[in-house]
Amino acid sequence: MARKVGSDGSKTAEAIRAAGLRLIFERGYEGMSLRDLAQIVGIQPGSLYNHITTKQALLFEFLVEHMTRLTDALDIALVGVEDPLARLDAFIEFHLRYHLTRKMEVFVNNSELRSLEPQNRAIVTGLRRDYERRLEMILAEGTACGALAVPDVAVATFAIIAQLTGVVGWYDPKGRLSEDEVIAIHRQLVIKGLLPAVRPETGTGN
Repeated sequence: MARKVGSDGSKTAEAIRAAGLRLIFERGYEGMSLRDLAQIVGIQPGSLYNHITTKQALLFEFLVEHMTRLTDALDIALVGVEDPLARLDAFIEFHLRYHLTRKMEVFVNNSELRSLEPQNRAIVTGLRRDYERRLEMILAEGTACGALAVPDVAVATFAIIAQLTGVVGWYDPKGRLSEDEVIAIHRQLVIKGLLPAVRPETGTGN
C-alpha cells in the first residue's frame, strides 16, 4: 500500500506547518479548517493530532516563532554597531529586509493576533514589546547624546515600526523600485525626520 504524501513524521510536521501558514494567510484563522489542512497535507484528519493539539496551538506557535526569530536576528544585526545613528540605520535595513522576504509570516503575525486566546495573546504581545524596546533604546540613547531629536520615544517607535512594516503590504518586487531603493528611501524618511534641527549661525554684525 502506497504511503500518503507527508506520511514520514518529520516531513509531515513540516508540511502541516507550511500548509497551515498558507491557509491562514489565504483564508484567515476563522476560515481555515483542520479538515482542509489534513486534505492538503495528504493525511487523515485524526492524524493531525499526532503533530498539533489544536488550531489555536498552531497559530500560537507561528506567532511565537516569528517574533522570537525576528528579535534574535535583530540582536545579531546590531552586534558591534555602537553609534546611535548607525544603530538606527541598521535597524531600518534589518526590519525591512526581514519583513520583505516573509510576507505570509508578517501578514499572519499582524492580522491574527486578535485570534489568539487571551493567555496566548498576552505572551505574543510581550514578545512584540521586547522587539519594540530595542528600537526605543536606540531612539532614547540617540536623543540623550544629541544625535537624534525625538519628542516622544514611544510614539516614534510605534510610528517607525508601522511605517516600515507597512511596506510589505504594497511593495512589488516586479515594480519600478528595487528592494535596495525602497530601503534607501525609508532610511532617508526616518533618519532625516529625527535629526536635530540645524540652527543658522548668527552674524557678528560687523
